[in-house]
Amino acid sequence: MNPTAKLRLIKLLHTIIWVFFNVVIFYILYAVIVNRIDFWLWLCYGLIILEGIVLLLFKMYCPLTVWARKYSNSTRNNFDIYLPEWLAKYNKLIYTSIVGVSIVILIYRLIQ
Repeated sequence: MNPTAKLRLIKLLHTIIWVFFNVVIFYILYAVIVNRIDFWLWLCYGLIILEGIVLLLFKMYCPLTVWARKYSNSTRNNFDIYLPEWLAKYNKLIYTSIVGVSIVILIYRLIQ
């Protein structure tokens, strides 16, 4: 497989994982808003914690980004994923903020 094909495969895999984590994060937000604090909510928070640990281990980079660097010299924020550049650039900020808001709502629900 040539480097371009490998990069495309990594981008596709990265995008699929990104979509999966969008589902996880928006389920978290939905669950805390409707006060559905159940096994699935805690499982989703666990997945987010696991993702955070992986990012910390890779110096705040997704391992797929590190892998994709072998096949590209691009400096664009979306060289390794099929997302618009602005979303790839602010991805961590946007989704960390959403998770942060969900944690605040969860704490409120648990105290209530």
